[in-house]
Amino acid sequence: MEIDQSASNTNGSNQAASKSPEDSPSSGSTTQSTQSTTPAVDGPSNTTTINTTTDTQPQQQQRAVVAETGSLATPGAASTGSPVTTTTPSGNDSVDTNRAPPATTDEQELYPIAVLVDELKNEDVQHRLNAIQNLGTIAMALGPQRTRDELIPFLNDSIDDEDEVLLAVANELAGFSEYVGGPEYAHYLLNPLENLAAVEEVLVRDKAVESLCKVVSVLSPTQVEHYFIPLLKRLTGGEWFTSRISASGLYAASYPKCSSEQKAELRSLFSQLIQDDTPMVRRAAAKSLGEFAKQLDKEQISSSIMPLFIKLTNDDQDTVRLLTVEDLVQISRILSTEENRTTSLPILKSLGQDKSWRVRYMVASNFAELCDSFGEAITRDELVTLFVSLIKDSEGEVKVVTIGQAPAFGKMIDELTVLDKLLPCVKDLVIDTNQHVRAAVATNISGLAPILGKDLTIEYLLPLFLQLLKDDFPDVRLNIISKLESVNQASQLGVGFFDEKLLNLCMSWLGDAVFSIRDAATTNLRQLVEIFGSDWAKSTVIPQIMNMAQNENYLYRMTTLFALTTMASSLTLEIVKENVLPTVLGLKEDTIPNVRFNVAKSLEVLANILKHDKASSELIQSQVAPALQKLSEDSDVDVKWFANKALLSGTDSCINTIFILV
Repeated sequence: MEIDQSASNTNGSNQAASKSPEDSPSSGSTTQSTQSTTPAVDGPSNTTTINTTTDTQPQQQQRAVVAETGSLATPGAASTGSPVTTTTPSGNDSVDTNRAPPATTDEQELYPIAVLVDELKNEDVQHRLNAIQNLGTIAMALGPQRTRDELIPFLNDSIDDEDEVLLAVANELAGFSEYVGGPEYAHYLLNPLENLAAVEEVLVRDKAVESLCKVVSVLSPTQVEHYFIPLLKRLTGGEWFTSRISASGLYAASYPKCSSEQKAELRSLFSQLIQDDTPMVRRAAAKSLGEFAKQLDKEQISSSIMPLFIKLTNDDQDTVRLLTVEDLVQISRILSTEENRTTSLPILKSLGQDKSWRVRYMVASNFAELCDSFGEAITRDELVTLFVSLIKDSEGEVKVVTIGQAPAFGKMIDELTVLDKLLPCVKDLVIDTNQHVRAAVATNISGLAPILGKDLTIEYLLPLFLQLLKDDFPDVRLNIISKLESVNQASQLGVGFFDEKLLNLCMSWLGDAVFSIRDAATTNLRQLVEIFGSDWAKSTVIPQIMNMAQNENYLYRMTTLFALTTMASSLTLEIVKENVLPTVLGLKEDTIPNVRFNVAKSLEVLANILKHDKASSELIQSQVAPALQKLSEDSDVDVKWFANKALLSGTDSCINTIFILV
């Protein structure tokens, strides 16, 4: 079968239909149309004809054609055999819904191809996107040979489209090797992806680069030599900067499949990108340098990469310099300790003291990884001073991200250094004027407790905890409450110490003006019950919570329900029956609807706990179900809804009770 150019019944329309893009006028918008019959079998020739009309000259030039021979053609292709035209009704570039179904086997094979190809040129972007997502269907119908010879060139000629469509094409081609005949023919996919890698839209370029990396992974060294390396050279030497940006991301993927001579050439080409005049290209090279460095040995890094890397760290654009921090992480993992001490360490110190806060921010963000790459010896001897300077930085953003690295950094240095160097900085941050800095301290300070141990935590960290718990900024209080569980471990502080120092403070959070803090406080109490036990909760926490049920402020009464419901799963059944359930039932006639529907929600939770014990399950029928039944008749619609939901919660006991009551 062959690809055929559609021909019309007249010479004039035939010329218009067969014009190539080079022959078309630059400003042509003349509406031309071709008329033929609807799809039908016309005698022995089995010619399939589909009624179409093109609204503009470019559409007419680009219209795909499925001919009697079963071939897919683009305008300007050579024409043989009987013509078949695939178009849509005038004024609406969509598939003709009145098209008659094909009658023969050949037509049945060609019909879906004709429809999908027609959709590829639809005016509606969504139609074209749908067609792109069905490229696999077209390829399977065409077969590997015709996919290579017809579909891939067709896609290559259709590169001028909306960015969404081009993005979809780049994504689809990543897994298209099976449709072109397997890995031995995967190089056929390189040409359209190369064109997509040079477009202006960054998302399309990135997806094209990603797809090219996937394609090169299945190529043989011979294919890489004959097809991929020439592509890489073209992109690297491209006149427009977009192609050079895309080239930067392709070196790491192709390097392992190259010979020694080719590898040397690739290193030389990559060095050109690092020294490019365009900052965006240097930025792309800096972003890709870390992955490329993984493919090199120590000698190649020292001789070829480090001189260029140092040049990048001194670039006049901070957007380039900040990307070298992640490169340094990768490079320092490859070099030895002594090589890092003499080569990489000065670079790190320079970046950590960079005049741009963005660069210092990147150093702080990757500080734990950098310490891990450099090793404990260099970390203890050389990096403590740098960490202290970052945690005292003039920019709040740098301080926030540095304090986040403190727990991991503290594990790499000795306890004395933590006390002498790190804790004084933390104390200063607790009273920092920036509320976001204090919130970051509240989030991370508990991570220092396991490092210091029980005695030092009580002596040094506990006063800081208490100070943060009284902070005016709600996020600070919330963060310290949420992380307090790691400090409250029984093995560290013990019940007596907690009751003396922290219990009253924890209970006061239940009355905080901010709901998120009250909610976090109830969760914290459940964690404390799991640590200190139900007996501790019965004697200390539950009595205070039960007293809140009598408070005149309805928010306290609601908090009572929240706390008891949250803690119930960690309490014994006896405590639930004797203390929790009576307190909840006592609020079922509260004057505030919000309290009453929270009673219904609490009873649903308690019923699911009580049903597991035969003796306790009787309480569901005698106390829980009647209370829910009464609430289901409440005048407030929300109360009725939650009560009915609880009655129909799915527990067998509740369902049986409903039947008994009815």
